[in-house]
Amino acid sequence: MFKYGRQPRLFNPRIAHMSAILAGSTLPAPPASVDWTANVTEFGMMLNDRLGDCTCAGIFHARQIWTLNNSQEQTESDRCVLALYEAACDYRVGDPSTDQGGSLQNVLLYCLNTGIPLHTGDDKILGFIEVDPRMANDIKIAINDFGVLYLGFNVPLSIFDENNDPKPVWELTPNSGGMDGGHCVIAAGYDEEGLTIISWGRKFKMTWDFFQHYSDESYAVLSQDWLNDSNKMPLGLSEDQLKDLMKAIKGA
Repeated sequence: MFKYGRQPRLFNPRIAHMSAILAGSTLPAPPASVDWTANVTEFGMMLNDRLGDCTCAGIFHARQIWTLNNSQEQTESDRCVLALYEAACDYRVGDPSTDQGGSLQNVLLYCLNTGIPLHTGDDKILGFIEVDPRMANDIKIAINDFGVLYLGFNVPLSIFDENNDPKPVWELTPNSGGMDGGHCVIAAGYDEEGLTIISWGRKFKMTWDFFQHYSDESYAVLSQDWLNDSNKMPLGLSEDQLKDLMKAIKGA
């Protein structure tokens, strides 16, 4: 089974927008293509076949990408994923009525202020900024500079084949088959055709047209696991500048 779990997007004016940060900047153009998955094809379901925890599964998939490209890929157990779903989305084991999914912003704020639950303790993200899905160049910069894009979209039934299995390529079609809820995935690469995304433990291709038509929120997430590889700083800023930028949303 393939479950979703994204609640409607929230609007928090304290969250910085990439378009404002990049205004007047002289950053070089992003490369034509990026792939941070290093040919890994299986990332784990992260309970998203049983629970509407896609917003939490996405965080742990993002951490796999950050650590994969830093030193050694780290995959946490389902127990950690469940702990995040309980803490950030108010899910209670044994009470199906509480399996209501979560909002991307609430999960990100929890990971910022409390941390991603790991077996070794909580691992706080350093911050996040919003990226307009309509701005393809900003999306490319976000993926290239931050490793992943954490995104939410509305799911058309057309992404599934006649066996109710997700198609390898999600594209905009004349007959979408109707809408089927909201979902959260991460994008860990892109090329001329679209985004390389991770969902339900697999890699899929999401075309640019599909992404811009169905997505209504996306975020570049800053992790220390990514900054440990200091060959390049996101957006050309120093670590201190990035941390200052993120201070406005702490405690929001």
